[in-house]
Amino acid sequence: MKNQNSRRAALQKMGGAGLALATASLAHRVNAAENSMETTLKGKINHSVCRWCYGDTPLDDLCKAAKAMGITSIELLATPGEFAVAKKHGLTCAMVSSARDGYGIEKGWNRLENHAKLVEIFEYFIPETAKAGFTNLICFSGNRAGLSDEQGLANCAAGLQKILPLAEKHKVTIVMELLNSKVDHKDYMCDHTAWGVELAKKLGSERFKLLYDIYHMQIMEGDVIRTIRESHPYIGHYHTGGVPGRHEIDETQELYYPAIMRAIVETGYKGFVAQEFIPARPDKLASLKQGVTICDIA
Repeated sequence: MKNQNSRRAALQKMGGAGLALATASLAHRVNAAENSMETTLKGKINHSVCRWCYGDTPLDDLCKAAKAMGITSIELLATPGEFAVAKKHGLTCAMVSSARDGYGIEKGWNRLENHAKLVEIFEYFIPETAKAGFTNLICFSGNRAGLSDEQGLANCAAGLQKILPLAEKHKVTIVMELLNSKVDHKDYMCDHTAWGVELAKKLGSERFKLLYDIYHMQIMEGDVIRTIRESHPYIGHYHTGGVPGRHEIDETQELYYPAIMRAIVETGYKGFVAQEFIPARPDKLASLKQGVTICDIA
């Protein structure tokens, strides 16, 4: 779809009697391109998309395109300004980002020395998330850096217990993402579902869940559908991505997403599934629409 400057430049080259006809023809093509994104979905999956995968697309434009596709959430937003843009388009943010001041994937809850700053960060983000009308806030374990998984688990539990009362008060769920430490996030601690489930059991709060990233867990442990069926009480969110490469989730990769989506629905899950693949094709929004269509099961 051409932008406003391209349309203006094209029109300036036209003249005389053909201008009105050319203008009408161009408007028709633009409307057709926008309408091509419009999709009626089946309703079994609540669709979301991760903002960072489309960082070169203005947020306003991404919201418009997402809404036309039937996507109802733009996630991993982090500021009131971004929240306002999504809400202006009638969209929610199914997962709020908490990365701030260098604390995030690599520097997380598994080290005691991080707790004071993380508590400060989450004491800001939990009320802001609730004030915006959103319900999920992401968190991370951090890297091992020589720490044992057992000690990291205990440290995560000790730190997260400090913010869970506030999360429970504001009805915000803290969601720790499962990431692979084999390819993308070397040394990340929360890299297996069993470790995350053990943490959830230790915390014993409905306001703590796991973000089961299908791409990451396929790389680390496979057995995706059985894991979802067995661990679903502890899972609060899902992300997609093609394996290998983290690109489109179509026939170019090894996972069969319709079957995975059916397994998720069969658990009774009512939350969101977010597209988090990095488009490899020039028409990124067409790839996004394809991903939504693949996951939109009957």
